[in-house]
Amino acid sequence: MGQIELQFLGSGDAFGSGGRFQTCLLVRGEGGALLIDCGASSLIAMKRAGVDPGEIGWVLLTHLHGDHFGGVPFMVLDAQFSRRTRPLVIAGPPGTRARVEAAMEVFFPNSTRVARRFTTEFVELAERVATQVGPVTVTPFEVAHASGAPSYALRVEYDRKIIVYSGDTEWTESLVEAARGADLFVCEAYFFDKKIKYHLDYATLRDQRKRLECSRIILTHMSQDMLDRLDESEMEYATDGQIVVL
Repeated sequence: MGQIELQFLGSGDAFGSGGRFQTCLLVRGEGGALLIDCGASSLIAMKRAGVDPGEIGWVLLTHLHGDHFGGVPFMVLDAQFSRRTRPLVIAGPPGTRARVEAAMEVFFPNSTRVARRFTTEFVELAERVATQVGPVTVTPFEVAHASGAPSYALRVEYDRKIIVYSGDTEWTESLVEAARGADLFVCEAYFFDKKIKYHLDYATLRDQRKRLECSRIILTHMSQDMLDRLDESEMEYATDGQIVVL
């Protein structure tokens, strides 16, 4: 069993609160490197962190909002210009291919028609169906977040280590099952104690902590409200560039 490394390339919300990059988690192990989410700023975050986008073989998407998938078109275009030949696999909720290709056409007209040196494969993830994507087994759990398609928390097993990411969601019981037995649960804490639809606040997560049977929780996707109150948090929280070894 090898060592798994997770790096928070982006730990921010959609609006760059605290000057943070949008959601982008880099996971490395003996089987290769993958991303969990790829927000619009992710290519910048990768290059600032000295990460070669060409080493990433797989991208797993929790849901289809721009701060979680909007970096994929830039990553694909960068790969074309850098003469990438390695296949790129993008796995996400139903509708991922259509949404990614529509975004590419909006950002870079006719870019989906360009012949590439590498193949781009799309894998559709289904709720609670364990799917092998490269070196990982990923199981989605539907959560409460409107995005025009199903939104998921993703349970990712890599060489017997389990990383769960909540994606964006208000509190929902599926998080309890998704996080059970995880080595690391990366969870959004958008506000400190303000309750809003489709997002989770720290106070609710704190109150539910005993039900989450996971070894470790790290907070992410924090608004300025949450960032201003981090000194009140009893939980770990992510920063851009932070590396966690499992």
